[in-house]
Amino acid sequence: MTVSAFVGLGANLADPQDQVLRALDELGRLPDTALTSRSSLWHSAPIGYADQPAFVNAVARLETGLSADGLLDELQALESRHGRERSFKDAPRTLDLDLLLYGEEQRKTERLTLPHPRMHERAFVLKPLLEIAPDITIPGRGPAVACLAKHEDQPCERFIFRG
Repeated sequence: MTVSAFVGLGANLADPQDQVLRALDELGRLPDTALTSRSSLWHSAPIGYADQPAFVNAVARLETGLSADGLLDELQALESRHGRERSFKDAPRTLDLDLLLYGEEQRKTERLTLPHPRMHERAFVLKPLLEIAPDITIPGRGPAVACLAKHEDQPCERFIFRG
C-alpha cells in the first residue's frame, strides 16, 4: 500500500537552485517511493532569523510505501548528503526537507508532527503546494487555499528561469 506524501524543499546556501533541483531528482530515487509531481521553484524571504540570503523553495508529491518515520529518516539522510548543518534555529542551510503531509495522518511526537506544524502559516509552502495540488486540504486546518489567503502578504514569487 502506498501513501501520498508532500515534502517541502528549501535552500539558501551553496547554489540553492541547484541544491533544490538535485534534491527533487533524488526524492524520486528513495526506496519504495515515486516522485509524482513537483512544483516550480519559488523565491522567498527568510522567516525568523532574517540576516541571511533569500530561499529557493519547492514542494514535491511522493507516492511511498515507507512509513512516515521511514520517510523522515530518508529525508534527513538526504539533507546530510547535501551538507546540512543545524547550527541554530532558522539558520541558513544547504538543504531543508520538511515532511509536510503524510496522507491524512495527524500526530505529534517528539520527532515528527503531522501535518507540519507551521505549513499553514507559510506562503513559501502553500504557494508551491497549491500549484501541484490546488484542492488540497490540510488535516485539522482546512483548505490550503484558505490558509494562503491569510498569508498572501509574505514575499514569495515563482522563480523565472532566464536562458
